[in-house]
Amino acid sequence: MEMVNDSGRKERMVMVGGGHRKESMEVVDDDGRMRTGTVWTATTHAITAVIGSGVLALPWSVAQMGWIIGPLALIACAYVTYYTAILLTDCYRTPDPVHGRRNYTYMDVVRSCLGPRDVFICGLAQYIMLWGTMVGYTITTATSIMAVVRTNCFHYKGHDASCGASGTLYMVLFGIVEIVLSQFPNLEKITFISVVAAVMSFAYSFIGLFLSIAKFASHHSIRGTLMGVKISIDGVSASTKTWHSLQALGNIAFAYTYAMLLIEIQDTIKSPPPENQTMKRASLYGIGVTTIFYVSLGCLGYAAFGNEAPGNILTGFYEPFWLVDIANVAVLIHLVGAYQVYGQPIFAVYEKWLANKWPESAFFHNVYQVELPFLKGWAFRFTLCKLILRTLFVIITTLISLMLPFFNAILGLLGSVAFWPLTVYYPVTIYMAQAKIKRGQGKWLVLQSLNMIALIVSLLAAVGSVADIANRLKHVTIFKTEL
Repeated sequence: MEMVNDSGRKERMVMVGGGHRKESMEVVDDDGRMRTGTVWTATTHAITAVIGSGVLALPWSVAQMGWIIGPLALIACAYVTYYTAILLTDCYRTPDPVHGRRNYTYMDVVRSCLGPRDVFICGLAQYIMLWGTMVGYTITTATSIMAVVRTNCFHYKGHDASCGASGTLYMVLFGIVEIVLSQFPNLEKITFISVVAAVMSFAYSFIGLFLSIAKFASHHSIRGTLMGVKISIDGVSASTKTWHSLQALGNIAFAYTYAMLLIEIQDTIKSPPPENQTMKRASLYGIGVTTIFYVSLGCLGYAAFGNEAPGNILTGFYEPFWLVDIANVAVLIHLVGAYQVYGQPIFAVYEKWLANKWPESAFFHNVYQVELPFLKGWAFRFTLCKLILRTLFVIITTLISLMLPFFNAILGLLGSVAFWPLTVYYPVTIYMAQAKIKRGQGKWLVLQSLNMIALIVSLLAAVGSVADIANRLKHVTIFKTEL
């Protein structure tokens, strides 16, 4: 006989001798699902969620601010990310953090605690962030392929050779690949691609760290200055220095983007102990490991290159060319999959909205099937909506990338868009609503102060990034990307 005990653990009675004994089976949670996640799996997910292509810009970001402000900015962003993550973990269940109703996504938490107006605003910020990241990934991909071409050119022709590379064709080719991948039905169908992407992100990150250590060791001195890139007649102007420093704050904020995925990670954790306790430990370990890595790469990269640190750290190395090539190819593979991880939720939300708005339209609902040649038993199933609109979406994203091929400026803008609303404002506001913190209390003052500081940082980073983009547009040829 089977039964479910008070903790949600399914048990069965078995005969032993002349009596009965309870034998434990699988754990079934209060919502009927079976979760197997632990603090270690959640930590792994957290590290994977945080570490991405934003890591490549950290040495450049430190170079803009120097040895004092640069490392402090890295540590400060890490602390803010961790603190707001701790607040958010208590909101996985509402209204009680241990026995309340589960919220399965970040948006569910906003809906439970704040209401429909905030759901709309939060959703808008999320999807702008997702789409902007797809633009950034397209630019980064072209930069990495150009770096491979130039590195091989320098290796075989010498470092004095003219080895320029154009990324326009590479962006177009990347867009074509993503058009094909975008026809997968949903995110669950590209799980393998997502796993490979995560492995690749660790690969190129550690290669970048290793190459920075090797370069630093080769010249036996710490490069860089206390205040970063210097203002001079032959160097950068005061305005450029200011914009780049503000943009660097956005780059660092983008590198720590985590809150959007925290609730989804927490939803994989089994209990007991309560999910919020486990997730707090996982966030501490995950963000702690990430911070150590980020500070190491940011500071060692700056020590190796000084104020000449490149915008993408991997573009600053030419030897050993094979290892540099592996790192850049790893970036390419990572971003091919990561693009879809960010794109598929956007596809899902607008396709669902359109299908509900026109429930009788064949364009949105009729499913067509085409047998694939040379693949017996395989067929391509699609709706006209998915085939046409997803293709148009990727084409528009690629065109925007071709018009704004500025790696650091785009990362800075994305960081500014995501940092205040998604990483600080909503976690803080949700927590205050659930914990019923009253206006004027000491904790209310502390949390609102954090809100205001984060808002100011985001606005400054956005201004710096937009100003840099506007300045760069004066000196580039549209649809022409070069390294």
